[in-house]
Amino acid sequence: MNIQIIGTKKCKDTAKAERFFKERKIKYQFIDLKQRNLSKGELTKIANKFGLENLINKEGKEFEKQNLKYMRYDIQDKILEHSLLLKTPIVRNGKEMTLGLQIEIWKNWLI
Repeated sequence: MNIQIIGTKKCKDTAKAERFFKERKIKYQFIDLKQRNLSKGELTKIANKFGLENLINKEGKEFEKQNLKYMRYDIQDKILEHSLLLKTPIVRNGKEMTLGLQIEIWKNWLI
């Protein structure tokens, strides 16, 4: 199992994802979006699974901070500039991937 958790330390759902894997003694790699933006290739893989529009957290502080509610913008460019716009956590297990808190799916990965 090759788990990667993408999110921020302040995100409660990301913390729940980390706790889920820690409690089961499953090692994971954590990517903190406050320290590192996603590459274009990483974003493309995630967008192919969920769609670019579905990746933006329109309820989040960064969306408000960037004043995107009333602006037209290129979604991919904005996410590449400001990874904090992403819904989190994004959890990858090899080629499988989830967006948001998906405990039931993660449990199935363990079977």
